[in-house]
Amino acid sequence: MFTGIIRAIGEIHTLEPRGGDVRLTLGTGKLDMTGIAPGDSIAVNGVCLTAVLVAGSDFAADVSRETLALTTLGDLRTGSRVNLEPALTLATPLGGHLMSGHVDGLGKVLDRHQDARSIRFRIEAPPELARYIAHKGSIGVDGVSLTVNGVKGRVFELNIIPHTLQETIMSAYGPGTRVNLEVDLLARYLERLVLGDKAADPDAQGITAAFLAAHGFA
Repeated sequence: MFTGIIRAIGEIHTLEPRGGDVRLTLGTGKLDMTGIAPGDSIAVNGVCLTAVLVAGSDFAADVSRETLALTTLGDLRTGSRVNLEPALTLATPLGGHLMSGHVDGLGKVLDRHQDARSIRFRIEAPPELARYIAHKGSIGVDGVSLTVNGVKGRVFELNIIPHTLQETIMSAYGPGTRVNLEVDLLARYLERLVLGDKAADPDAQGITAAFLAAHGFA
């Protein structure tokens, strides 16, 4: 588990193809690697990876073909900068919100503009994730815990303060940038719980207007 509070910006040193997947070696910048050992989890742009080798301030992680296809890790190149966060412990302040490091889909930055000292972004989410994104709710963008400042359809808005721009890779975002999205854990579980016994039905269609009407919600 993670909190969405980025601890360092890392850099991709090597990408080694291995039988269809890839081994990444990363420099971790200012990330405190004390106590991190092979087998530990580190979120890279919001994707939970397992450190298979640790050498000083570098670590290596294997990235499967599925992860390469379903996240932006497949876009990385030598020299790419990435957000890093080690797995939380019981002593970690929960400054953001609980995140699993499991990407739900890819978003696309539509535009950015200055708003006083902050930057406002509009990001388009995949249609299937729109129902999980709520005004003033939480969302993970490349592993950063953020508050949704506005939402219209599948497009949501973010207000990013200078500190976040400085401490993450968000300062480099522009129109067309692809980002990893992780929706709020509670929203996903709540949807499943509301299905009740229908959750066991392989043909269940999830929360629909008809389902809500049948159960007195509409």
